[in-house]
Amino acid sequence: MSRYRGNVLALMEQVLSGLPRFERALDFGSGDGWFARHVTERGWAREVVPVDVQRREQVLVEPVLYDGRTLPFGDRAFPFTYSIDVVHHAPDPEAALREVLRCTGEYFLLKDHTYRSKAGYWTLCALDELGNRRFGVPSRYQYQHEWSWMPVMAREGFVLQSFIHPAECEKGPLRVFNPFQFVGLWKRV
Repeated sequence: MSRYRGNVLALMEQVLSGLPRFERALDFGSGDGWFARHVTERGWAREVVPVDVQRREQVLVEPVLYDGRTLPFGDRAFPFTYSIDVVHHAPDPEAALREVLRCTGEYFLLKDHTYRSKAGYWTLCALDELGNRRFGVPSRYQYQHEWSWMPVMAREGFVLQSFIHPAECEKGPLRVFNPFQFVGLWKRV
């Protein structure tokens, strides 16, 4: 387990504490399936369906592949959905959010990035390239500016339940990047 992923998992545990175990969850942008595996191992969901636009060479959990526009699931098909560091990779992040929220029955957890200045934006661009190029994941540089995605969740009928910002995804010298990180949990009303 990478230190970063372990720290994100601990943050997820903070925002999910007190919620019942979900029967099904959707891992939106599952990558190699690491989080899907750990969500089931932690008992947060009995079954996790990982979905992505491409299959990585090595996966821990096989993803359902989709076209990047329309998820192959019905409305509110999953009581819990989550997305870890993925929405900013979508060609249209707001459309991606609307689509995953369409499939969300009750709770949505989002871990992603935000910036407030040009320097912050360029920092995220560099970090994204360093973290994703080796996996063949395109960096589209579509990060949330301040909290511009929040109204999308509200329009789709979700209210914020828990929020961590800055999120302590990094320790030691790399903690200077934590102000770019957030974790939030929204509930459908």
